[in-house]
Amino acid sequence: MKFGMRKPSITKSLKARTTTKYKRKVKKALIPGYGKKGVGWIKNPKKAAYNKVYKKTSFSLWDLFK
Repeated sequence: MKFGMRKPSITKSLKARTTTKYKRKVKKALIPGYGKKGVGWIKNPKKAAYNKVYKKTSFSLWDLFK
């Protein structure tokens, strides 16, 4: 488990910012539950629990500027 600051990844950050709204619309139309809150707990509760703790115990470089 990671505690403290996460290592920044420029490629992942760029990928997240360039995913178009059209791609999300198509996925939402085809995949039931895509983008819905709480679906991760149903699909994979172990991973969802890990991610919740990870998000609370680590922070991003950009959080320092907020």
